[in-house]
Amino acid sequence: MKTVLLDTGCIVALLDRSEAHHEVCAGAASGTGFSLVTCEPVIAEACYLLRKLRGAADAVLDNVGRGVFNIPFRIDQSTSQLRSLMKKYAQVPMDLADACLVHLATELGTGRILTLDSDFHIYRWGRNRPFEALIDI
Repeated sequence: MKTVLLDTGCIVALLDRSEAHHEVCAGAASGTGFSLVTCEPVIAEACYLLRKLRGAADAVLDNVGRGVFNIPFRIDQSTSQLRSLMKKYAQVPMDLADACLVHLATELGTGRILTLDSDFHIYRWGRNRPFEALIDI
């Protein structure tokens, strides 16, 4: 199965039907046929942003527990790479969740991503490869 990276904004839009991009994210996530891969900082951001929507944080964690959102990444094994990325993109600026996703792209060999974040048009993975945003907003 092919892999697609999953960013915070898409998770929020998937679980909050009042979000402007709910339909496009739901369609993109269900239509990919890919394994959805993310990282713990993305999960933490999504739970924080959804904290006022009853049951949403639980749904995020349920998706992690059921393997719908896969987390094949450990920060403690990649701190130097994450620091380098955050320094490289300090002017954007790059947060920890984005740095983890860029690093994951390189590790997994894919730039396919479900994101609402325009910074992924700036970020590069691997040896200067652009991301392929699967959501067009």
